[in-house]
Amino acid sequence: MDPIDMAVRVLSRDGLVVYPTETVYGLGADALSEDAVMRVYEAKNRPVGKPISVAVSDMEMLAAVAVVDDAARAFIERFLPGPVTVLLPAKSCLPTVLTGGTGLIGIRWPDHEIALAIISRYDAPITSTSANISDDIPPTRPEEVSVPHDYLVDGGELRGTPSTVVDLPARRVLRKGAEWEAVKAFLETLG
Repeated sequence: MDPIDMAVRVLSRDGLVVYPTETVYGLGADALSEDAVMRVYEAKNRPVGKPISVAVSDMEMLAAVAVVDDAARAFIERFLPGPVTVLLPAKSCLPTVLTGGTGLIGIRWPDHEIALAIISRYDAPITSTSANISDDIPPTRPEEVSVPHDYLVDGGELRGTPSTVVDLPARRVLRKGAEWEAVKAFLETLG
């Protein structure tokens, strides 16, 4: 069976899929299923209350889970798809646990054909968190994946620079990763 179809089948049963992105291997589950999301927290040994980002495959899917104003649209058009996680106000379709009570959801629109194929074929957002136990080094090769999972899509060795995390409503960089200088410069133009 095609690895993308297999990943979609696992996701549709609230399973956990390890998938490649342009940064590190991610741990994906159906972001609209609270049961699947809780499995991600358990697998990573991550405290509930620490937010988990979601990955989307297009603007329509992004706008379905987050509030996109003009500034957000300009930011998205400049940096996504790419190695940036953007925090935006979450819509109510997402399980609250994903936001960690902040009301904001981290959105990843990966610039990787396997990740995009899985998400678009699944036709729903999936979780976007590194496929490692919390606070361990994020995996760049399949053999480094340390979390329990149901299926792994091998994308070879990945670059390993984590995504830059941006709190767009607050106009600040929360984690410096790939392209963070360009992101910071762009935020300054938004005022």
